[in-house]
Amino acid sequence: MNLHQRTSARRRGPLSPECEKPLQPNSAGNDLESSLLQIFTDHHRTSLRLREITEKAKKEAVRVADLLVDEVNGGVQESFVNEKRIEMEIRGLAASIVRFMKQSDQWLTATHSINTAIKEIGDFENWMKTMEYDCKSITTAIHNIHKE
Repeated sequence: MNLHQRTSARRRGPLSPECEKPLQPNSAGNDLESSLLQIFTDHHRTSLRLREITEKAKKEAVRVADLLVDEVNGGVQESFVNEKRIEMEIRGLAASIVRFMKQSDQWLTATHSINTAIKEIGDFENWMKTMEYDCKSITTAIHNIHKE
C-alpha cells in the first residue's frame, strides 16, 4: 500500500492493522516516500495515544464530576431530611399548642366556677350572719316584750 492509498484509506475510515506497521521502502529505494510514510505513521500513533489520553482524562473528569455531584447531593439530601424533620416537629408542636389551649380554657372555666361557688358561699355566710343577727334582735325584742 503506497502513501496515496493510505491517505485515501484514512479519509474513508480508521486504518487497518496492516497500515499501522511501518512500510519497507520499495525496491526503487524511494527515501522520500518512506520518510513521509514514517512521519504519517508516527503522527497516527501520536494521535492514537493522544486520543487514549483524552479518553482517560474525560473518564476521570466524569468520575470527579460524579463525585462532586454526589457530595453536593448528599448535603442537599441531608438538608431535605432536616427540613422534613422540622416540618414534622412543627406539626407536633402545633397539635400540642391546640391541646394546651383547650386545657387552659377548661382550667379557666373550672376556676371561674370555683370563684362563683366561693362567692355564693360568702354570700350565704353573710346571709346567715344577717339572719342570726335578725333572729337575735327579734328574740331580744320578744324577750323584752315578755318581761314587761
